[in-house]
Amino acid sequence: MSYIAPVKDMLFNMAHLAGLEQIAQMPAFEDAGLETAQAVLEECAKLNESVLVPLNWEGDKNPSYFKDGHVHTTPGFKEAYAQYREGGWQGLQHPPAFGGQGLPKTIGAACGEILNSANMSFALCPLLTDGAIEALLTAGSDDLKAIYLEKLISGEWTGTMNLTEPQAGSDLAAVRTRAEPQPDGTYKVFGTKIYITYGEHDMAQNIVHLVLARVQGAPEGVKGISLFVVPKFLVNKDATVGARNDVHCVSIEHKMGIKASPTAVLQYGDHGGAIGYLVGEENRGLEYMFIMMNAARYAVGVQGIAVAERSYQKAAQFARDRVQSRPVDGSMKTSAPIIHHPDVRRMLMTMRAYTEGCRAMATVAAAAYDASHHHPDAATRKENLAFYEFLVPLVKGFSTEMSLEVTSLGVQVHGGMGFIEETGAAQYYRDAKILTIYEGTTAIQANDLVGRKTARDGGQTAKAIASQIEQTEKQLKAHSDARCHGVAKRLAAAREAFLDVVEFFVTESKTNPNAVYAGSVPYLMLAGNLMSGWQMARAMLVALEHIAKGDDLAFMQAKVTTARFYADHILSKAPGVRDSIVAGADSVTEMALEAF
Repeated sequence: MSYIAPVKDMLFNMAHLAGLEQIAQMPAFEDAGLETAQAVLEECAKLNESVLVPLNWEGDKNPSYFKDGHVHTTPGFKEAYAQYREGGWQGLQHPPAFGGQGLPKTIGAACGEILNSANMSFALCPLLTDGAIEALLTAGSDDLKAIYLEKLISGEWTGTMNLTEPQAGSDLAAVRTRAEPQPDGTYKVFGTKIYITYGEHDMAQNIVHLVLARVQGAPEGVKGISLFVVPKFLVNKDATVGARNDVHCVSIEHKMGIKASPTAVLQYGDHGGAIGYLVGEENRGLEYMFIMMNAARYAVGVQGIAVAERSYQKAAQFARDRVQSRPVDGSMKTSAPIIHHPDVRRMLMTMRAYTEGCRAMATVAAAAYDASHHHPDAATRKENLAFYEFLVPLVKGFSTEMSLEVTSLGVQVHGGMGFIEETGAAQYYRDAKILTIYEGTTAIQANDLVGRKTARDGGQTAKAIASQIEQTEKQLKAHSDARCHGVAKRLAAAREAFLDVVEFFVTESKTNPNAVYAGSVPYLMLAGNLMSGWQMARAMLVALEHIAKGDDLAFMQAKVTTARFYADHILSKAPGVRDSIVAGADSVTEMALEAF
């Protein structure tokens, strides 16, 4: 069995957890309800299942390569990208004013998951282009928008994000790339950028680099960084591609996973200076780049969900097919498919529950994003923005860490066959590792969650979300189905653990920062677990309503079982994590440095 897009689960989340029909009532989203979502997702699934899924394994065996100054992508990628572009998929959630379709992020994110499940290496190209589009929409001048947005949104050109340098990994204060102002208002850019995803390739006519650099005389540190558009090819006045700019790929990386995605080292200005165009105002580049980074961070979280889904589907099929050993309960007298064995079922249920929980969390986050930008009421927009911003580090951090556990379990279900590359299970594990690293490591997401999203407002946003979770607990406790009561108990214990940590962080963040940040990643994992478990509990309540009506019984009963498993086996970990954070900080930091 190859990958089959989980369209039904996506539509369930949109309908019952994210409130897509309410989003479709907002200005700009008319006609973007469930009927539209279903049509779009089904078309997306057709393209990905038929065109991009077969190229995933091919890309792992025959990755992109660099030769004579050019990057050659995996055979078939260029043709697949042409189909992707011609279908209008790049512009799915971008403004119609620049040629996009203007659909909500709630629908666009689901299509992003399908694309990444089908072929994560391929999907990275449109992912970075989306980020470039967001940055230009927010901070670009009218001239820059007129020149670049239509081409980016059509997919005719692609975009990149250029932050990292050899001496400056995540510490952007150390960026040295410089920009020299020119009399005509342009800048000449000089420097080296590394880890640039699709920084060079053969799939599009032009590549639009968004580059962080310092203008001469700018302040030191992050306050002196500006953002520039530096195209691979300069653009003529008639919008056609012109002369080659002075930016060149000098090599691409040899990686553990996502091998078909070319990760480039780019050299700017070796032949007189690369022509760049300032985005917004000087010295506000990091502010603008964070627009692009936040879009990318959410999208990377979706990548985690996507690769987890792909790994789960492969493992479930293998477990149905692989015959080995008799069942321990004596129900069969001969060797049986391994799906009969309790521990294999535990692994599959863990994979399924994590994936569905994170998908639900990401869908709800996307809906909050849509409401924060388009709801007619200002107070509602503000509330949804706070909720979305709190969830972004969880979608990115928790979903990607989850994907490592799920893809590792996928190898384990295969046993020794999983360790052999030809089986394909190992590729998902290798591909997943980068997700916890790029666009900000899990620790960077956790620092953001602790500092900006929890301590800064005295935990008010976190406590407001916890109050909403408590309302779901009350619904569960009041339900006639006794299974809900067990889920309510687990959810309440996790919520209380979360609040205990929030209180600890608010109290200790200024006086004992080492103790707080020693627990930052565990806090992110606890919070992500709680948010995903909350959505699974909500899903369980909806599924029980449908079961009572006799609607789609198999799907709804599976949803109830998965929610129960999540509560019993995953959400139940939260109190222990709380204890390690609140009581365990000293043992993190007391070891003498020379003892390591």
